[in-house]
Amino acid sequence: MASTEGLVPITRAFLASYYDKYPFPPLSDDVSRLYSDMASLIQLLALQSPPSQGEASLIEEANREPPHKIDENMWKNREQMEEILFLLQPSRWPVQLREPCTSEDAELSSTLRHLKDNFDKALTAMISFQSKNSERIFSTVMTYMPQDFRGTLIRQQKERSERNKQAEVDALVSSGGSIRDTYALLWKQQMERRRQLAQLGSATGVYKTLVKYLVGVPQVLLDFIRQINDDDGPMEEQRERYGPHLYNLTKMVTAIRVSLTLLWERYDTFKLNKNQMNLLSEAVIVYTSEFERFITFISDVFANSPFFISADTAGTLGSRENEEYKEIIVQAGRTYEDIGFCVEYISASGEKTLILPYHRYEADQGNFSTLMAGNYKLVWDNSYSTFFKKTLRYKVDCIPPVVEPTN
Repeated sequence: MASTEGLVPITRAFLASYYDKYPFPPLSDDVSRLYSDMASLIQLLALQSPPSQGEASLIEEANREPPHKIDENMWKNREQMEEILFLLQPSRWPVQLREPCTSEDAELSSTLRHLKDNFDKALTAMISFQSKNSERIFSTVMTYMPQDFRGTLIRQQKERSERNKQAEVDALVSSGGSIRDTYALLWKQQMERRRQLAQLGSATGVYKTLVKYLVGVPQVLLDFIRQINDDDGPMEEQRERYGPHLYNLTKMVTAIRVSLTLLWERYDTFKLNKNQMNLLSEAVIVYTSEFERFITFISDVFANSPFFISADTAGTLGSRENEEYKEIIVQAGRTYEDIGFCVEYISASGEKTLILPYHRYEADQGNFSTLMAGNYKLVWDNSYSTFFKKTLRYKVDCIPPVVEPTN
């Protein structure tokens, strides 16, 4: 079990400094150009024949701004890749492409096979990235957990939970669930993982005591999992720094999927000309290449990013301005051998649970063996939830020195 002594969770200020060392080389200018051309192709196809209700929903989705969260965009890209690969299966092609009678149809059929290879490769990279990133996070967390039966139980519970989730997906697919249905379930499961982590990190009362002391979860780890996905937490720096690149890729892959969907339904009355075929081919090649480049880059960034940093580093980067403290004033005219405090949780029934044992705190003016009058700050370490701050009570002891009798 790795020590967490002196560590605090990563802060947004730290990530801003860390990401300065990892600037992402901008996406190719071809991405915006091809996206614009694909949007024009979609409009042309929609004019060819009024969109069905399902097609209209796809067009509306393509016109919406992508999700804000990085991982939601990752799932959205993966979903669109699977939808495109489904459309690129020869059995899903228009009959004119399955049994080409013209040189143009034969050329497009050959092109489609190559484009399918591009998406197969990109999807494999996407799945590998998600799997490795998930395992890296769990492995890092486990290094701070007790390396005994408790750690084994936690790992077994995770494996059991993931098997149950996979069984749920398999059952949906077996019952005829669509790709959209499948990814709606996958995202729901991802959000459930987040909620479970947030609930663990924000646990209160006796349950938190059990989690922290019996199960052995370090407080700094609870802090990390509670705050990491906050809307304005550390990951917001990641979204602002790298999100716009990923958002453009999300828009582009969605446009490719929508254009293919509309084209397949209109192929008997609308044939792509040479320029439009080149547009489709170039859009796929540029998207898959740029997406794989982004995935490779962000994977390296994630792999080297720590979860925890020293309190000194966090303080240097300005996180200390958010610390809270309770001030104890010792009246002038007396001296004390010791000033300390402990924190208790008192349930509705009056039962007391010790949360923090007695700690000694030094005065502002320095480290003295005998503490003088002054202000003494009992500093929170940002690890307690709002609930705790309302229900815990301080017990402060000011112990006067022992006065020896005079002769």
